[in-house]
Amino acid sequence: MCAKQITDVEYLTADPPTGLPFSKAVRVGNMLYLSGQLGTDPSLKVIPGGIAAETRQAMENIRVVLERHGSSLDHVVKCTVMMADMSEWPAMNAVYITFFPHHLPARSALGANGLALGARVKIGNCHQK
Repeated sequence: MCAKQITDVEYLTADPPTGLPFSKAVRVGNMLYLSGQLGTDPSLKVIPGGIAAETRQAMENIRVVLERHGSSLDHVVKCTVMMADMSEWPAMNAVYITFFPHHLPARSALGANGLALGARVKIGNCHQK
């Protein structure tokens, strides 16, 4: 069996550019792979209010990237969640599930020893079908 070579790759950057060394998303065929999102405001400052507020903002940031590239949270099939403190799981999860009223994507979650900008949560690798 011969694997199909994928040549339809598009690297999608932020508008305006952030100067950070990664693409906000990469489209490969009909899949959209998002970089991890923190609960930051447009100036890249972590919003105050703890894990629930950061989770809400991270999910809103994901929504913006998806919609900017013609998709929505309704098409997410996989998420990866990284948390600075796994004891905050219930509070993160309570907010996270409100963003998926019609389906729950496959999800991986792990504890991380430090996230960028001192964030409590980072959500990414969300793929759309």
